[in-house]
Amino acid sequence: MATTIAIEDSITVGALAEQLQLPVTKLIGELFKNGVMATVNERIDADTAQIIVEELGLDVQLVRKEAETPLAAHKKPEASESAVSRPPVVAVMGHVDHGKTSLLDAIRGGSVASGEAGGITQHISAYMVTHGGRDITFLDTPGHEAFAAIREHGADLTDISVIVVAADDGVKPQTVEAIRFARKAGSRIVVAINKIDKEGADVNRVKQELAEQQLMPEDWGGDTVMVEVSAKTKQGIDALLDMILLVADVEELKADVDVPASGLVIEARVMQGRGPVAQVLVERGVLKPGMFVVAGSAFAKVRNLERAGKPIKEALPSSPAMVTGFKTLPEFGDQFEVVKDERTARHMAEQAAEGKKTAVSNAGMSGADLMRMMNRKNQLEELNVLIKADVQGSLTSVIDAIKTLDTDEVAVRIIGTGIGVVTESDVYLAHSADAIIYGFNVDVPANIRRLATRDGVPMRMYKIIYELLGDVKAELSSRLAPEVVETVQGRLVVRGVFKTTKTEIICGGEVTKGHLVVPSLARVMRDDEQLAEVEITKLQRGPQEAKEVLEGEMCGVSLKTENRLLLQESDRLETFTRETVQRSLT
Repeated sequence: MATTIAIEDSITVGALAEQLQLPVTKLIGELFKNGVMATVNERIDADTAQIIVEELGLDVQLVRKEAETPLAAHKKPEASESAVSRPPVVAVMGHVDHGKTSLLDAIRGGSVASGEAGGITQHISAYMVTHGGRDITFLDTPGHEAFAAIREHGADLTDISVIVVAADDGVKPQTVEAIRFARKAGSRIVVAINKIDKEGADVNRVKQELAEQQLMPEDWGGDTVMVEVSAKTKQGIDALLDMILLVADVEELKADVDVPASGLVIEARVMQGRGPVAQVLVERGVLKPGMFVVAGSAFAKVRNLERAGKPIKEALPSSPAMVTGFKTLPEFGDQFEVVKDERTARHMAEQAAEGKKTAVSNAGMSGADLMRMMNRKNQLEELNVLIKADVQGSLTSVIDAIKTLDTDEVAVRIIGTGIGVVTESDVYLAHSADAIIYGFNVDVPANIRRLATRDGVPMRMYKIIYELLGDVKAELSSRLAPEVVETVQGRLVVRGVFKTTKTEIICGGEVTKGHLVVPSLARVMRDDEQLAEVEITKLQRGPQEAKEVLEGEMCGVSLKTENRLLLQESDRLETFTRETVQRSLT
């Protein structure tokens, strides 16, 4: 019976040797045999460790302790008896191009959509609006399929999910995904059927498609609130806000304010002249300037609080706020909390940073890397990339989307990532690894462009994620082994053989299928056996040479062979063309 040993997500070579009761030199030697240069302090992930254990022939089963992600660990705080009412937090989700951001523009009186690259939201944006004397916090989430991580993140933060469906387009893949995220997060669903003013709008068809997703409209006897709206004409906007507040009243949303503030980081970026900043959503307590905040391995003394570009004195529960004063960049999805002093904040951040060192993402060698080395006969082609993005959430989504492009033949190897502009060290790292630098919504200083040009480092900057993914896909496709494509042309049955030498045969016959052209390749078939592959160098119809002979016609054929071939009557020539075609990822 196999011995079971529990290990963390990653483990040093020395610690693994101790757990296995083996000399560390033996373990290092086994790694070396498999192409991995590792030291006693090198970290390997649990998959790699299991592979090495099997290579050593040990009857040991390693069990990996799965670490919870910030989002998976996050639970909305329970309210006490002294809690007060708070505004609802509403995520606006749906399929790309169904008008989510335009709807928010209509609600808040702004014009964000016109300034977005490709008309697609590519970050989580948070707004607070007032309707009927009451506040509502809105989160705008991206609709493109590559932003699933951000969409799920948005759903986890919210009380109510507004699913936007275009009346002229109906339920689409990201609509279904948004519904699933909202249900998983336990948030109430309100459907906004948008673009009812457009030609081809069919509200009943949309309702039928939503009913198939177990969202039955109230006017059909169900319990799902559906409001017909037009972001363009602003029809139905007030009715939508009224219904959101009605659902919020039913939910009796409350939060404590007399406790230390806490909540979640919904975006983080480095701003020129301001350093690391984070957009947070306060879930309980009151956040004020001067407080000490810890978010994962980052901490801050809150220098400023802002909303919509304007300073605010405090952020109450359900309020979004931009926080400045962080020493390092907090991560997308980190929980934040207020602590009593800087010493406590620093200590908690250092503890979190130490914990991250054991994460798989920081492992020196992954199981996938090791398997690639151990199976080099497969000749896996790798594309080395370095990724820079403007905010942490976008970086996560870009990485996740790129990883889905891997196949058994080609794969992306991410050698580095970061937030903010491309730097000199990025160029040096990319140059040493022969990598492409991909930037998403980031700038490249002129001196860095010159350095990259000098060192021959390709840099590709994009503002639309599907264009970036298309570029990566094209690069991977160019690394695929070409495919040899054969196209059948025709068949000739040999009726007579006139001349045979070591390298040439002259014969005659009838074309019984398709057509024969010159030059072309042919297989010589006798019954079901292939005798040889030859080249047709000449066709003759009667006394005249021909470039093509059609089905049903008789002709003479000159064949070029590599070895002497004894052709017989009734043998068949099956002609074809062969070309090399560059494949592409599907």
